[in-house]
Amino acid sequence: MNRIIRKLALVTAVAAAPLVAATAASAEGEKYILVSHAPDSDSWWNTIKNGIALAGEQMGVEVEYRNPPTGDLADMARIIDQAAASGPNGIITTLADPDILEGPIRNAIDSGIDVIIMNTGSPEKAREIGALMYVGQPEYDAGLAAGQRAKKDGIESFLCVNHYIVQPSSQERCQGFADGLGVELGNQMIDAGQDPGEIKNRVMAYLSSNPDTDAVLTLGPTSADPTLLALEENGMAGDIYFGTFDLGGAIVEGIKSGVIQWGIDQQPFLQAYLPVVVMTNYHRYGVLPGNNINSGPGFVTADGLGKIEEFAGEYR
Repeated sequence: MNRIIRKLALVTAVAAAPLVAATAASAEGEKYILVSHAPDSDSWWNTIKNGIALAGEQMGVEVEYRNPPTGDLADMARIIDQAAASGPNGIITTLADPDILEGPIRNAIDSGIDVIIMNTGSPEKAREIGALMYVGQPEYDAGLAAGQRAKKDGIESFLCVNHYIVQPSSQERCQGFADGLGVELGNQMIDAGQDPGEIKNRVMAYLSSNPDTDAVLTLGPTSADPTLLALEENGMAGDIYFGTFDLGGAIVEGIKSGVIQWGIDQQPFLQAYLPVVVMTNYHRYGVLPGNNINSGPGFVTADGLGKIEEFAGEYR
């Protein structure tokens, strides 16, 4: 009888061992901080926040999202320094402007903190500064693909509504689009600012001064939503070719109604979710993918909304 009890105890211990090991691995107090360049007013980043929160929950680690409230990059540089000083296991950050942000990121890496670049930057830049990898969309390539698509649709001129012109990657989107069309960018890109009313007015003013413009390209909900209002007000909604980067509730409705021809989905959820998963597994088990994960681009049209419509602004 005692032998049977001892055997049962041994079997129970062996069966429980993997569970104990997994619990120990997830209870080491890992912490990961995501620092973005986005101002508080940019709702597109809610998907990023949801992505990092879900990854933290699933991996059993602490996560935190930080950003400069007004989008000021000098403020973001200070936030990266502060994040590094707090001693996290890893930092996930955008590289909106290397001239301003590369120094603080390098300092964090030199102090022994692992870093993954996401959303803005490139695999080459991530490798150059010593980051583990890059997760995001190649912005120029996405713009180029959009321009080539628009060219097939007969587009020859356009307005690029750039709501974050100080960020090099946003200019890459506009430049790629122009190159895809085979035209000069020139004055077809405007500095729209980030105030919705101002964006609307500037779009209307440009189209009034350039009535032969074939298309409008916006770079996300911040510029797309006011542009939709501008086109409704000047009577051009549904008549002018309209493409946009990124998704959001109003953009999805615009695609559904035919006012917007397509949206370029860079899947921001993955840009926040994957770095947490990658770094957690790297720190626990020493496994690491290659230097780059492309989260986009993908074109979303009225024919393929599905879950995108259901989760726009939340996970898509």
